[in-house]
Amino acid sequence: MSLKDKADSLKDKVTGAAKEAEGKATGDKAREGQGKIEKAVGKAKDVLADTKDAIKDKVDDIKK
Repeated sequence: MSLKDKADSLKDKVTGAAKEAEGKATGDKAREGQGKIEKAVGKAKDVLADTKDAIKDKVDDIKK
């Protein structure tokens, strides 16, 4: 996973966690939901980047 991909997914997970905590603390269910979604997007970006790396490795192996 590239550094840019890591930073992007980490940003989403951290801001999502903060929004979720803020929503829980204030009783704002919409904000809490936004946070959960943003965290899920960050996790999905991790999976996508890992999959992209695995495919690239397989293609490189085939080229050898």
